Amino acid sequence: MDEKNSQNEEQHDNEVKPAKKYVRMKPFTLIMLIIVLIISTSGITILALTFGEEKVVEVRTNTHPQFQKLLDVYDELDKNYFKAVDEEKMVEGAMEGMMGALDDPYSTYMPKKEAEQFNDQISSSFEGIGAEIQEKDGQIVVVSPIKNSPAEKAGIKPNDIIKTVDGKSIVGKTADQAVKLIRGKKGTKVKIEFQRGDSKNLHKMTLVRDEIPVETVYASMLKGKVAHIQITSFSDDTYKELLEKLDDMEAKGMQGLVLDVRQNPGGRLDVAINIASLFVETGKPVVQVENRAGKKEIANAQDGRKVTVPTTILVDGGSASASEILAGALNESANVKVVGEKTFGKGTVQTVEELSDGATLKYTTAKWLTPDGNWIHEKGIQPNIHVNYPSYANLPYIDTTKTLKQGDVSDTVEVAEKMLDALGYNVGKIDGLYDYSTLIAVQTFQQQHDLETTGIMNGATTTEVMNELRKKIKKDDPQLKKARDIVIKEAK
Repeated sequence: MDEKNSQNEEQHDNEVKPAKKYVRMKPFTLIMLIIVLIISTSGITILALTFGEEKVVEVRTNTHPQFQKLLDVYDELDKNYFKAVDEEKMVEGAMEGMMGALDDPYSTYMPKKEAEQFNDQISSSFEGIGAEIQEKDGQIVVVSPIKNSPAEKAGIKPNDIIKTVDGKSIVGKTADQAVKLIRGKKGTKVKIEFQRGDSKNLHKMTLVRDEIPVETVYASMLKGKVAHIQITSFSDDTYKELLEKLDDMEAKGMQGLVLDVRQNPGGRLDVAINIASLFVETGKPVVQVENRAGKKEIANAQDGRKVTVPTTILVDGGSASASEILAGALNESANVKVVGEKTFGKGTVQTVEELSDGATLKYTTAKWLTPDGNWIHEKGIQPNIHVNYPSYANLPYIDTTKTLKQGDVSDTVEVAEKMLDALGYNVGKIDGLYDYSTLIAVQTFQQQHDLETTGIMNGATTTEVMNELRKKIKKDDPQLKKARDIVIKEAK
């Protein structure tokens, strides 16, 4: 996402004296006229008398007469609505409606407060649950949770559909409207209901909001001196962080690299280009940006530091935008193998324009193409080597407020059986029946994790089962192991 901030300052007289009398405009009419003036493309000069002196005043003609209807509607409501209208609220509504009419989930109008929150997310930290979301077909869909955030720790996954926030439905709301409800001060709680996969069941979850980590790059050394570097977003300091992690890994004898952008929702386009330049030969294409006229600009790899050890890049369904730019560039211009699952599929570029009152327009200005000219929008990037997570990694969330006990029969019981089975506990036949074998398995789990041995699965027991399963998923990680093995083989 190309983040660009610019400030446009317009000064307009609110009184003009044509001939011998003043014409006064209502505040809202003035605001709407400013909108018309900004978007007009031609102007004429008229002579007016102001305060007894001759002055030249530039007035632009309205080349968009359809805006007259907007003014007419406001005037009608201002005169005849049964109570006084809130001018500022109606202006905000008009702006939101205009952006909504684009039918583009990546284009939005943000009032000043929301704009400040957006800038926090790009450049520093913010407080909330830490999940990148977007509106899709009237639903609020998780693109990916942020690493080490409350959302990730609670088990929120890409493509989860959030239905309610604190009991209020968010179906039909924009992503920004949903964010208003989800975000809040550190330490406060928020209750959400969400749907996962094809299941129509709603899962309830209470999350404690926290400060979302600023750090965006994490590194560790794997077997065979293969460095595993995970990039969680493309923010202001990501490139600098990556260079520091590379220095650290090289000092430890790095002989190969797995670059991991799984569940990375994207961020700044320029940062993605800088990072790609570490792996792509100077002068080779990184990304093509095409405007609506079809004109293309190609960003080529820059000169400077280069990573020369064998490399693979890991992706999944939560890899979007700048993550896909990086994966496409490394694959097509540096012959780096892409490992994992099909990416999200966001092939557009956004610009951010700051308005004079501190509000912000974020809107799509172009589409981006891979070095070979492929537009991956709504299609994603297919990995060279497809590796799925094990089936237990995609099990639904279990509501910790539910009580499961011997004799119960349900789909939730079956999910619990599958979780315990994946963790190595003998539950007998996996059939959705909480039988004696399931009871013993739960009791054994409770004993081994210092929990009250009741044989009943709820609360702390359910939470601990899901925590242990997440640890197993992270430990087993067949995608990372495959990417590492490829690097080791190439290094020989």
